[in-house]
Amino acid sequence: MKKQVTKTKQAKITSNIAVTLEPVAFSEVLKLIQSARQRAYQAVNSELVNLYWQVGEFISRKLASSEWGDGVVDDLARYLSRTQPGLHGFTRANLFRMRQFYEAYRENQIVAPLVRQLSWTHHLIILSRCKIDEEREFYIRLAIREKWGKRELERQINAAVFHRAVLNPPKISTSLKGLHPQAEEFFKDVYSLEFLGLAETRSEADLHGALLRNLGRFLTELGRDFCFIGSEYPIQVGGQDFALDLLFFHRGLNCLAAIELKVGRFEPEHLGKLEFYLEALDRDVKKPHEHPAIGILLCASKDSEVVEYALSRSLSPALIAEYQTMLPEKKLLQSKLHEFYQLLAPSEESEDSEPLLKPKRKARGKQL
Repeated sequence: MKKQVTKTKQAKITSNIAVTLEPVAFSEVLKLIQSARQRAYQAVNSELVNLYWQVGEFISRKLASSEWGDGVVDDLARYLSRTQPGLHGFTRANLFRMRQFYEAYRENQIVAPLVRQLSWTHHLIILSRCKIDEEREFYIRLAIREKWGKRELERQINAAVFHRAVLNPPKISTSLKGLHPQAEEFFKDVYSLEFLGLAETRSEADLHGALLRNLGRFLTELGRDFCFIGSEYPIQVGGQDFALDLLFFHRGLNCLAAIELKVGRFEPEHLGKLEFYLEALDRDVKKPHEHPAIGILLCASKDSEVVEYALSRSLSPALIAEYQTMLPEKKLLQSKLHEFYQLLAPSEESEDSEPLLKPKRKARGKQL
């Protein structure tokens, strides 16, 4: 009887240990399964997009050589529907989209290999919403780098990120350019914070609180390499205590990234406080293997000329950006971009200068 009781206790203990170990040991197996599923999905997606490319190429060549008329594409769609009843995605409309997909990128030797890294849904969004080659390439590169889902891709297009990147590149200090020559790739001149639901920000505390409540979406807007460290991060210098609004780490640049919030217009004196925080971070927080910290002043508005003057002699790696709580008027930005292209058109750029977006036009955007 005692042996039976002992065995029962041992079984319970063993069961309790197994339950305790489940989250640790079993989670590794779950990670393996999820990783395999993701790889399988990516492989299937790549093959599907490649198939659509090949079908689009076939149709394009037939139509271009006058072997087919548009009506033959209708016949092809009906033939596939009749002979392959379980096959989806080969309607007349989709067949013409495949042709458009192929013709949009066939002459771009840099972008063509990249298209297989995005889903067909991503491509449909880009093809339907972006009208010029530079814009399509811009969003393809960003969507791949930032791993945007279709909703985030649509949001970024609605926010006219391409137009603003061309018209208003980020305002960064000479020190930041020297320290991180590729810094412009990771920052924006204007950040869209429409998801905060703040039609009007009355105080920095309101803005600060809203960003923390929507931290996930804010991180997406900042960029994939930003990692959150803390809010109102404590800094002690001498006998005084200070609080930095937001502190992040940027994996791509391997450095701390301090963000100070201003609900009003940028004023030159704001930069002095940010530089003070950067000095404190470099002396007391930065680890030996990390690069010097960078600072971001996020303001409600700014005068570009004032910003230029303020940053021209700044010795700190910093930038000044603007936030918007409402999406911009895209038609206005399109009009300005059209004027921008017209201004660039008469002047031929050097063949040695590497284009940032590899456009067919004379315009240049930033490399992604």
